Amino acid sequence: MAFSHPWLLWLLPLALLPLVFQRAHSKNYSWLDMLPADPLSDLVGLILKALAVLTLFFIVLGLSAPHTNQQEVERIGVGAQIALVLDRSASMDDPFSGTGSVAETKSAAAARLITQFVKSRKNDMLGMITFSNSAMYVLPLTENKDTMVAAVRATAGNALFQTNIGSGLTSGAGLFEKVPDSGSRAVILLSDGAGRIGSDAQQKIRDWYYRMHISLYWIVLRQPGGLSIFDKTYKPDPDKALPAEIELYEFFKTMKTPFNAYEAEDPKTLQLAIDDINRKEKKPIKYLEKIPGKDLSNLCFILAACMIALLLGVKYIEVKTWH
Repeated sequence: MAFSHPWLLWLLPLALLPLVFQRAHSKNYSWLDMLPADPLSDLVGLILKALAVLTLFFIVLGLSAPHTNQQEVERIGVGAQIALVLDRSASMDDPFSGTGSVAETKSAAAARLITQFVKSRKNDMLGMITFSNSAMYVLPLTENKDTMVAAVRATAGNALFQTNIGSGLTSGAGLFEKVPDSGSRAVILLSDGAGRIGSDAQQKIRDWYYRMHISLYWIVLRQPGGLSIFDKTYKPDPDKALPAEIELYEFFKTMKTPFNAYEAEDPKTLQLAIDDINRKEKKPIKYLEKIPGKDLSNLCFILAACMIALLLGVKYIEVKTWH
């Protein structure tokens, strides 16, 4: 058992006050030696004092907020440890490629479909990083699906006109740093463009993902008229640098851990990409289920109320002293 306010337990000696103070009578008598002994009255008086002591004891105990400790039980289920790395650059608020201006925006469609994805995952640990000009830590890996859904919905808002994917990927890997490996780990990167990653950052990403056994899934939300990373007819200009998305795709293919890429041009193809990831990331894993402690404050107050009710009942039936 633990206490939220343990310092209040110092007040417990006050529960002994009914044993110290005697009841004040309405009448005083000069001599009672001739009266016979009354064991029943003495017993009732002792019981009333005990009830008063217990009343104060449970009130102080309830104020200290007692509760049982949280427990962790190891379970075996099907799922993964998944970090969502979501692009929050300003272009995510544009409609999908090939759709009209009244169509669903990329950020809204992503939030809606990821919410469905999170709700469908029963045994996963999920965390989230967003990024635009830099990464923003949103949520650590957690089994609480309600918290994750709230975090996904909270990602909507003002964004900046930059896409720092390198910062998002390193921060996403950082979510796994102090979490025991369950046996299946993945980062889902969702962006509508690409940014260039320096050689030092590339090496860090490559090493971290290999050391922590993290698979990478990249879902590209295509820009209107944008280049496809799967376009086999594309021929790079030898006098120019590779387009950012092609350069990033080529880098991802050099990683030592599993990598899969998807392109989405509308909510339907985005749904297909998420469904495919959902099927692939269903492996046997070990995870710890946290069983929260039980609050015992109300039980203490109920017991104290019962004691008070008994004292009031005895007071009500007490024989009044004659005038």
